[in-house]
Amino acid sequence: MTIKAIIFDVDGTLADTEEAHRIAFNKAFAENGLDWHWDVGLYDKLLSVTGGKERIKHYIDTCLPHFVKPGDYQDFVKNLHIAKTGHYTAMLHAGMIPLRPGIKQLIGDAHRAGITLAIATTTTPENVSALLEIGLGKHWADHFAVNGCGDIVTHKKPAPDIYDWVLRELALSAPECIALEDSNNGLRAALAAGIKTYITVNPYTRHQDFTGAAAVFDDLSDLPRFYRTAGLPISA
Repeated sequence: MTIKAIIFDVDGTLADTEEAHRIAFNKAFAENGLDWHWDVGLYDKLLSVTGGKERIKHYIDTCLPHFVKPGDYQDFVKNLHIAKTGHYTAMLHAGMIPLRPGIKQLIGDAHRAGITLAIATTTTPENVSALLEIGLGKHWADHFAVNGCGDIVTHKKPAPDIYDWVLRELALSAPECIALEDSNNGLRAALAAGIKTYITVNPYTRHQDFTGAAAVFDDLSDLPRFYRTAGLPISA
């Protein structure tokens, strides 16, 4: 079957964002008077939980047994995440988080070949917009038919909900699409939606289990190889 659409994850897939997210979380904690610090080892473990607000709650529940949750706990977490997003977008605008190798060309090649592009991510719309405006220009959204992000669905990856939502919006079946992911959670989500999935690893996900992936790449610096492997009707 001819592939009609490519569905992209964002964090770790379009750009190596996770280290920037970790730094932004720590800045948000410090400015809110919290002595919390997520080092690389801890953050690696916390990445098993998708979604920034969910990650904060998981950290509190599993690592801070004596933390007294404020009465406005949901707002507390929400405001921490808003502060974190502000620091993250500042890093983006400072040019500290470029797109990964091959990504910009892949998006352009696919768009010119008439292949529909979509996004399926747990990160916020603000993060997606900030990253892609810097990487692709102010008209970045013109490249994507569907932008599935943030809290559009209740259950985040590894649940398939965001991919199911994107498929409905695209009005395409799973076999007509491929997904590009970087993590085990993302792979499980896409596979559960029935979508053939390709992995590009990053330092945080390199040692994860990618059983079931169609192929695993270090990055997309060799786009002709990726196009051949994925059976995409694109000439690089």
